[in-house]
Amino acid sequence: MVTLATLADLLDHLGGIAPDRIRLHPAPGTATEDDMLRANEQHESLYELVDGVLVEKAMGFRESLLAAALIVVLDGFVRQRNLGLVTAPDGMIRLAAGLVRIPDVAFISWERLPQRRVPTVPIPDLAPDLAVEVLSAGNTPREMARKCREYFAAGVRLIWLVDPETRTVTVHSGPESATVLSEADTLQGENVLAGFTVSVSDLFAELDRQGDDAATNE
Repeated sequence: MVTLATLADLLDHLGGIAPDRIRLHPAPGTATEDDMLRANEQHESLYELVDGVLVEKAMGFRESLLAAALIVVLDGFVRQRNLGLVTAPDGMIRLAAGLVRIPDVAFISWERLPQRRVPTVPIPDLAPDLAVEVLSAGNTPREMARKCREYFAAGVRLIWLVDPETRTVTVHSGPESATVLSEADTLQGENVLAGFTVSVSDLFAELDRQGDDAATNE
């Protein structure tokens, strides 16, 4: 880990995140994957491991809903063609030594999976073909920029950053490539999931769903 003098230095190093997302036990800089697994089993929050620091994964109800909606459409596409696996917001992956991230949704092709089978270890060494992050209020632009760099350095081919506040999806097809899609656009799988499409407006329409008024049905 980079030598840091103060808590402010640490927060800046992690992308300017809030201090309440840092777990102090074990002490920052000393945490291991076993510590992360124990924390994730014992606490309501999920933690990622970054440079020996347990960092709480920012997530809320709306973000979980959007992740679930994407999992449904992605998994349907992938299963029908037997292309690989789609994981949910608690699927831990080791991108590098000392770096474990938990994308909100990920697609991993069979070609990237040892023996083309589901891993049996809790934290496999994997770079997904597609990594999806649904932005929460606690995420900062610098934090997400750092995550994108890490994903691409590990071999990820495509990243979607889904923003429920602006109702946009930023598509990163490379370290220097970013395209912002609005609700008038269509999200595509590009060369990672050729033929996959979903309307951005349909995705965010999940946030507007509501039940029938029982009084109007009497």
